[in-house]
Amino acid sequence: MKQKDKNKYFSEDLHEEDNLNQEQDILDKDGNISDNLSDQDELSTEEEHEEETLQEKYDDLNNSYLRLHAEFDNYRKRTLKEKMDIIKAGGDKVLTEMIPLVDDFERALETVQNADDKEAIVEGMELIYSKFISFLNQHGVKEIEAIGEPFDADRFEAVTTIPVQDKSQKDVVVDCIQKGYILNEKILRFPKVIVGK
Repeated sequence: MKQKDKNKYFSEDLHEEDNLNQEQDILDKDGNISDNLSDQDELSTEEEHEEETLQEKYDDLNNSYLRLHAEFDNYRKRTLKEKMDIIKAGGDKVLTEMIPLVDDFERALETVQNADDKEAIVEGMELIYSKFISFLNQHGVKEIEAIGEPFDADRFEAVTTIPVQDKSQKDVVVDCIQKGYILNEKILRFPKVIVGK
């Protein structure tokens, strides 16, 4: 063989040998890749399992939150309804207790139209008035004492002032134009008063 042909075969052999080495490298790489793929499959399976576990925990927590929220909403609605019922029942009780006072007023009006005795009329009106004051006291409503008290803007409403001779009467309530009432330490109506200056 000629030298040229020998070189050609020799280079082809080298080339084939390189190809074989490359194929083995690829096979090694494929083997490693397949090992890596199986590792990745195991990792992805673990990740999927962990994700499913987390999703289940999330769903459980979300469901318990929704149940708790619904229970609280029902509780809030129920207590509001109970409060309204209590207020309504309290109002019913007060109005029921006022009916006898209306009856007394009706009897008094009949008596006024037919009576000639002024003292009997006054006595009947005083009786109704005392019953009404007693009714207010039973429900915690009391009159605010004003005359002779030092003027307090938080408790009294000054309508006007008048000059006074006595120094002890300065800044003191000397007259009450309209009575005030208090219910359990809460002022229902401020007394309208005249203050000495």
